[in-house]
Amino acid sequence: MSQSSSQKPQEADERLAALYSNATAVRAISSAVEGTIGPKGLDTMLVDTRGNVIITNDGVTILNRMEVTHPAAKMLINVASAQQEEIGDGTTTATLLAAALLNEGVAQVERGVPVTRVIEGIASGVHYAVERLQSRARSLDFLGEDVLYQVAMVAGREHDDIAHLVTEAAHLIGFEKLRDPQYRLSDHVMSSVGAQSEVFQGLILNKQRMSPQMPASVLEAKILIVDDALEPEEIDSEALGTEAGFQLYRHYKEEFRKHISALPQLGINVVFTDRGVSPVAEEVLGEAGVMIVQRVASKDLRKIAEHTGARPIKRTGIAKQPEELHRFLGRAESVVEDERMETIRIVGGYGKPLATILVGASTEEVVGERSRIARDAASSVQAAVRGGVVPGGGSVELWTAREVEKMRETVRGMTGFGVEAVARALRKPMTQIVQNAGFNPLEKVEEANVAQVELGSDSLAINCEDGSVSDMVEYGIYDPTLVKTHALRAAGEVTVAIMRIHTIIRMKDHSDDEE
Repeated sequence: MSQSSSQKPQEADERLAALYSNATAVRAISSAVEGTIGPKGLDTMLVDTRGNVIITNDGVTILNRMEVTHPAAKMLINVASAQQEEIGDGTTTATLLAAALLNEGVAQVERGVPVTRVIEGIASGVHYAVERLQSRARSLDFLGEDVLYQVAMVAGREHDDIAHLVTEAAHLIGFEKLRDPQYRLSDHVMSSVGAQSEVFQGLILNKQRMSPQMPASVLEAKILIVDDALEPEEIDSEALGTEAGFQLYRHYKEEFRKHISALPQLGINVVFTDRGVSPVAEEVLGEAGVMIVQRVASKDLRKIAEHTGARPIKRTGIAKQPEELHRFLGRAESVVEDERMETIRIVGGYGKPLATILVGASTEEVVGERSRIARDAASSVQAAVRGGVVPGGGSVELWTAREVEKMRETVRGMTGFGVEAVARALRKPMTQIVQNAGFNPLEKVEEANVAQVELGSDSLAINCEDGSVSDMVEYGIYDPTLVKTHALRAAGEVTVAIMRIHTIIRMKDHSDDEE
């Protein structure tokens, strides 16, 4: 009898070996970033084998730079990367929620709840939690634009100068552009050692003019974009070996020189190309005082075109009639090379508004972290414009946890235990923030919970300075709704995916098949 009873726990452990292994790996990943969350969160130092150092508070940077081999751990890192790609912020929150959901789910399984029932409960609980969390969103139209600065301060880890830069850029761009799902304000954050931090209407390229003999500064720029090489049309090497081919090549060269010589007559004084520039074009345009910037990345060419109103052409496009070619040109107030920073600055384009946030610092390590902070702040501001905001500090998750607990009472059967796991996991953000601030999380989170119930509030949390229960709205502590909902949804998806894994099998190397 005793032998039979001792075998049952052992058999259960073997059946759940994959789940336990995965849960352990996820906990290890979560522990690497949990100390960074909240106003009292600390930094992490990443060191590679060459001694290169990154000091950061950014969750996705830490996760992506970690040396990780466990497949479940990689799944969690992929969730953080997806959060970064889709929203641009909230990667630490997504990681903490996923780890908390998995831990709570495993705890229910250890109580004897079938894994499938727990999975069902987590899926339905997360779905309901997202709906309830979305219902607490505050529109910026109601709150006022000052909230943008407060959102930038929270996401920017209380760097006042960065918050001001990002907010100013958002106002330059305008809310309509920020709501465009194809536009990302964070893509317009630039950084440079020794630069003065600023925001300006225009863009910066990490490029230089083709030749020092070309003008370093062009005012009232008339811009041609060649999405191609600025060279004569190519002739097949085999055809070039024939007399007819050689004559055709000479004809192309002569025509090319003629068309190139005509460009300055149209007032063109700046040319950007996707690829290389022939010596003929460099000579003719250089003598005419035209600035050429070659081998500009396609994404940068698109930005230039959008900001200046230019329409890119191929190399054959320079043969267009002057009046037709004129319609392809863009304009800007100035195009200037900064020789010390080795950059080209395009300011005051006549096309669509474009703001660049330039972040500077005295060292490479510091400027890298300030750049990451600025990108997080820019992403959060844009997310706030798109989907509104909710109270921060973990307050809205705590409110949502109680809503999920109410839902749990309506769920019959063992699925309710999975719903309960969601309610417990939603306490994790505030718990970790309080713990990082040096207070007892069990005591303080319960204080905030009781206060929320008594006052019917979703915005009460713990003040990390003195440990008191405070209203996050009164303190201006907001988080973008989209950051929260996407993080919760992503955490639920990866938790369900990991809990469904029954067995881990090492695949054979495909090279074995080839042999």
